Amino acid sequence: MNSTPVTDIEGRSFLAAVKRWLREPLVHFLLIGLVLFAVYGYMHRGRGGAESSKQIVLTLDELRQMDMYFVSQWHRQPTPEEFQAMVEDKIREEVLYREALAMGLDKGDTIVKRRMAQKMQFLAEDVAAAHEPTTAELKAWYEKNTDKFALPSRISFRHLYFSPDNRGKRAHDDAADALAKIAGQPEDSKLAASLADQFMFQDYYGDRTTEQLAKEFGPQFAVAVSRLTSGSWQGPIESGYGWHLVFVDSVIPGRIPAFEEIEPDVKTAWLGEQKQKAWQKAYEAMRVKYEVLLPVPPAKESARAPAPPSKKQVPGLSGEAPL
Repeated sequence: MNSTPVTDIEGRSFLAAVKRWLREPLVHFLLIGLVLFAVYGYMHRGRGGAESSKQIVLTLDELRQMDMYFVSQWHRQPTPEEFQAMVEDKIREEVLYREALAMGLDKGDTIVKRRMAQKMQFLAEDVAAAHEPTTAELKAWYEKNTDKFALPSRISFRHLYFSPDNRGKRAHDDAADALAKIAGQPEDSKLAASLADQFMFQDYYGDRTTEQLAKEFGPQFAVAVSRLTSGSWQGPIESGYGWHLVFVDSVIPGRIPAFEEIEPDVKTAWLGEQKQKAWQKAYEAMRVKYEVLLPVPPAKESARAPAPPSKKQVPGLSGEAPL
């Protein structure tokens, strides 16, 4: 007579019991709760694990950075006491930071808001910086933006100064009379120098751009000098200081440099533009998620108040009109 082993009977009884339990609503509720608890723990495992356990963990990379910073400042390795002091400073910073967060000191702080906003911008810009442009890409971009790299013309000249403080209203006429006397004279003529007043700055200016001259003498003087031909005394030309006779020594015409001359500068400018585009795109994607509610102006001012931007209008990053 065949007999069924006791272990098989017990196993089938256990499986039957488990099946009955799995059909119970209470068991279903407990299982769902366990799953939700596990999911919540997984999603929040990086937000407060170390803080909730009151642990401050310093990594080897952080310790190396502290050591490297000390060496860069003092050009030697820190002593054990100095290194321990740096570690304690790092711990103090972390403790105070966590305690400040616990007290809610980050709420409503303009500086904290600006810093967090900056970090968001840096993250968006880093995406663009991660792409290394090829030479072909840079050349194509440069051909479309050559005006940004145009080298301005430069002029070198000597001048004679006629001071209104010393000569009054005669300064212009004295300069005109001096020009007649030194016509055909060389740039370093002693006669020319004897006819003029002492200038407070330089008598000779080399390789100056029009923009530089405008800052030093004024826009009117800069434009007038840029139109002079080289090789003779000319004027009088008025500046913010008085009247001048000018001898243009040399003129270097402006030009567009070859790509190979300024490839590093082109790459820097290209990266700057890519970062700006990446940040603009990222901000627009974030901006459309929010609805801005502005207070209703008083009745008397409602006619003059600007209309609030709609949800579809995204203001420009520099405050210009909506995009």
